[in-house]
Amino acid sequence: MKLIVIASPHSRYDVVVEQLITLLPDYQITRIRLAEELDYAHLTDIDPEWVFFPHWSWMIPGNIYENFNCVIFHMTDLPYGRGGSPLQNLIVRGHKQTRLSALKCTAGLDAGPVYDKVPLDLDGTAEDILLRAAGLMAPMIVNIIEQHLVQVEQTGEVVEFVRRKSEDGNIDSLESIDQIYDYIRMLDADGYPSAFLKTLHFQLDLTQAHWNGDCLEAKVRIRRKENE
Repeated sequence: MKLIVIASPHSRYDVVVEQLITLLPDYQITRIRLAEELDYAHLTDIDPEWVFFPHWSWMIPGNIYENFNCVIFHMTDLPYGRGGSPLQNLIVRGHKQTRLSALKCTAGLDAGPVYDKVPLDLDGTAEDILLRAAGLMAPMIVNIIEQHLVQVEQTGEVVEFVRRKSEDGNIDSLESIDQIYDYIRMLDADGYPSAFLKTLHFQLDLTQAHWNGDCLEAKVRIRRKENE
């Protein structure tokens, strides 16, 4: 039986595997969750037809993407937004919509030719958006495989994003409530450091932001600053 590998450690992408089992009954679907499992010898042994990366934080070795059909998903309309933290970089730039791109993994960061793009709404929390993107991936994979989609080289102006750091979630310098709302929601997902505000001795971590009329409300977790 032909084999597809889905490589991602995050449980939110379990839905991709579940949908593919139904949508592609002629394929066996195998999951890789750990960096050490993405091993050239292991992949050679199981011989997958495709390896898809819904969300993968580690470097993909050259001997893997050069010898297997490796497809990564990126949450921008490439070549706009190559690089790290695409969801957060889009929101801080004021984007309300984007496109989820499925592209061939190459040596260049997010620079490979594109198989497919679909619209993606950026409303809600980061977890909402990531789950929304996960729900789009299985149909994209089916389309790539069954329609034999041809890779198309990226065209247009290249705009690169810089991976955001945990300290970039500080809301101290923001000038509007709308910005505070965006900062809280764009970091409100499993595995992401929360937006925060620091006092002399404490850090206030902010999640679950929502509007109550013209007032913004959020859940606050208060803890002593590190090294105190």
